[in-house]
Amino acid sequence: MIDLYISETCPYSIKVMEFLRNKNIDFNKLSVSERENMEKLMEIGGKMQVPFMHDRDKNVKMYESDDIIEYFSKG
Repeated sequence: MIDLYISETCPYSIKVMEFLRNKNIDFNKLSVSERENMEKLMEIGGKMQVPFMHDRDKNVKMYESDDIIEYFSKG
């Protein structure tokens, strides 16, 4: 399962969500406006930056919208 930590107003988060939806890739949207999601992001990723993707099936974690899009474009 893909966890995507986002901010609803972040253009980079929106860019990644639109890409995933257009490619019919399922993801679990986790808004950092909710305290528990923000705390989990800090625990997993180590910094307060969105978007942050965690592919739990492959244990792949990454920031940067272009890197996330490239990851899903390859595979």
